[in-house]
Amino acid sequence: MHDALRAGRTFGVQPSLVEMLQGTGARLLSHLPGSALHRLVLRSSHVVEGMTLDPHVQLVRAVRVRHDVPMRTRENVVERRAIYRREVASVAGAPTPVGRVRDVDVEGASGTLAARHYAPPVGGEAYGARAAGAASLLVYYHGGGFAIGDLETHDEPCRLLARHAGMHVLSVAYRLAPEYPFPAPVDDSIAALRWAMRNAESLGADPRRVGVGGDSAGGNLAAVAALELARGGTPPVAQLLIYPTTDAEATTPSRTRFGEGYFLDASDIDGFRDLYLGSDVAVRRDPRVSPLRAPDLHLAPPALVVTAGFDALRDEGVDYAEALRLSGATVRYLHFEPLVHGFLHMTSVSPAARRATIAIAAEWKALVGGSAPAAR
Repeated sequence: MHDALRAGRTFGVQPSLVEMLQGTGARLLSHLPGSALHRLVLRSSHVVEGMTLDPHVQLVRAVRVRHDVPMRTRENVVERRAIYRREVASVAGAPTPVGRVRDVDVEGASGTLAARHYAPPVGGEAYGARAAGAASLLVYYHGGGFAIGDLETHDEPCRLLARHAGMHVLSVAYRLAPEYPFPAPVDDSIAALRWAMRNAESLGADPRRVGVGGDSAGGNLAAVAALELARGGTPPVAQLLIYPTTDAEATTPSRTRFGEGYFLDASDIDGFRDLYLGSDVAVRRDPRVSPLRAPDLHLAPPALVVTAGFDALRDEGVDYAEALRLSGATVRYLHFEPLVHGFLHMTSVSPAARRATIAIAAEWKALVGGSAPAAR
């Protein structure tokens, strides 16, 4: 396996003692109701455009501001990856139990990619189970601006989805920019989805119910891969797009209003875009970069689009859901007004983020089907 393709695996990146203490404190405070947090710590609510930020997220935001947590675009890409891993690890609690987890290799566009398979915690879905009556499979692409993120940063979100949707999840570590800029991540995503469709039964999943999904940049890759396979006549059963980026040239109100201080800054978005696409401005309009600009959205499989109120990418998700709907595609839409970009990583410190992630799993199960979800 090429060293670059192993970038999906995390080696020896640990939070500092201060970061661990902050994460532990946030997890302990997550047991307090929002009203108590306001009385004891926050003093007042954070309200924008009539929306009230979830108090537990507000606390995490305040800690970041107080300690001047560096934005990802201030460091080189190696340091950004380490920062992301440490931030996620610092707030991580005990991993959500699922049926079984194992690392596997899948076929990418130019070699082998690291991947992780999560089996649902229900009877009859063990590895090697026959497809008859088996659960669905979600091929999942992590977020991180096409340049950071890996299997470890998204381990807990994939566990929650597998457990509460009662489905298999295959998390894929596609190649990252700037070492592998566009179209390498797109090509890997398409190749991995095709591999999963061919091998779903060997994973114990139903080959007739293979979907694709992701968050942020991963949501972009999922949308692009879904369209590409649909054009070839073999679409995935559905697509799950969690706060996706859908237009590389977007100048939306949410980018302006929430472009600083809400976990994903506009400078981050632009910096990641440049790492991914380089200096060629014209490529930003390529439908493989900006699926909102695709002329054939009517081919798209059913979609579940998820947005957050305090997110710079909010309007891109709204616009894509509406474009799919106008094209005639089946669309389900979930909006979590009190939350921010990246709330999938906040499920151990924000009850609202955990409820939202479980709601996504339930809605996806309703769209695609799965085995019975485990108890909460």
